[in-house]
Amino acid sequence: MAKKKEEKHIPVVTKKSLAFFETYINNPSPTGFEWEGQRLWLDYIKEYTDEYFVDNYGTAVAVINPEATYKVVIEAHADEISWFVNYITKDGLIYVIRNGGSDHQIAPSKRVNIHTDKGIVKAVFGWPAIHTRNGEKEEAPTLKNIFLDCGCTTKEEIEALGIHVGCVITYEDEFMVLNDRYYVGRALDNRAGGFMIAEVARLLKENKKKLPFGLYIVNSVQEEIGLRGAEMIAHRIKPNVAIITDVTHDTQTPMINKITQGDLACGKGPVVSYAPAVQTNLNKLLIETAENNKIPFQRQASSRSTGTDTDAFAYSNEGVVSALISLPLRYMHTTVEMIHKEDVDNVIRLIYESLLNIKVDHDFRPIK
Repeated sequence: MAKKKEEKHIPVVTKKSLAFFETYINNPSPTGFEWEGQRLWLDYIKEYTDEYFVDNYGTAVAVINPEATYKVVIEAHADEISWFVNYITKDGLIYVIRNGGSDHQIAPSKRVNIHTDKGIVKAVFGWPAIHTRNGEKEEAPTLKNIFLDCGCTTKEEIEALGIHVGCVITYEDEFMVLNDRYYVGRALDNRAGGFMIAEVARLLKENKKKLPFGLYIVNSVQEEIGLRGAEMIAHRIKPNVAIITDVTHDTQTPMINKITQGDLACGKGPVVSYAPAVQTNLNKLLIETAENNKIPFQRQASSRSTGTDTDAFAYSNEGVVSALISLPLRYMHTTVEMIHKEDVDNVIRLIYESLLNIKVDHDFRPIK
């Protein structure tokens, strides 16, 4: 039996775009404080688009063909999980609360940046030495016992640095390439998405493609605390169609149950979702596009909701035709999130080719 010929991978990301991606990932953009990252994103994408605008809470939108009446959105979210200063002790230690789904178990021994009006203050999540932890059952990290140490011994010293309750805290870990195969860093969820939709704009410009509709490239804020940025911008744009990109779980590593989480892997292509919020005929267009262009893809089912900005767009206005293309990712909500280089290229290709298959006034209704 002849061996099936594997399709040759088509690279998309260039050296220039990769340099932007690294800068974009390394820049902190915590939920509610996304503006510096949004400025970087707009500076990169504006040469490929006709105009842009930013809403009151910081969602950034770059537009191609702004005069068109039929509107298509491609969207990702810009914010990353983080922490808030919640309580400062008289001895100069800081207790925190979450800003988004930050994982308390990875915090001990991490280095962080506390963002103040006076600038960045460095600190560490302290943890008792192994020698001092006695007893049969060790105490696990929880929100009640993890704390920050910024080298101060009094509350007054901390306040003199500009730190107060409500200051936001991010990890300082930065971008790297692992084994020339994976991009690794914090906040790949979901600034990888913002990068990919910007690359779609680049391809449209460089390939001189003229779309018959208005394309709104949306980098939303505040997804990590309830899809809030998408909820706001969907009502402002009032799109006809929305293609959302976010990350999903690679389920090939230990301690993940494929029975409940599905069988998904980095390096095997974009993930197309099945869920009530995903419009069937738009989903079929994505799948046919992938098949016709020989783009590898995977499938995922979501019970009730996708948990992504897809839900916010789909149920906005009078119902927006929406679908989700996900990027497989390992170690979500840690500082070492991992995505496969080829998956990034293929998500970009799938969104780009799908846009070329959407007609002006495209009617996706299941019953005409």
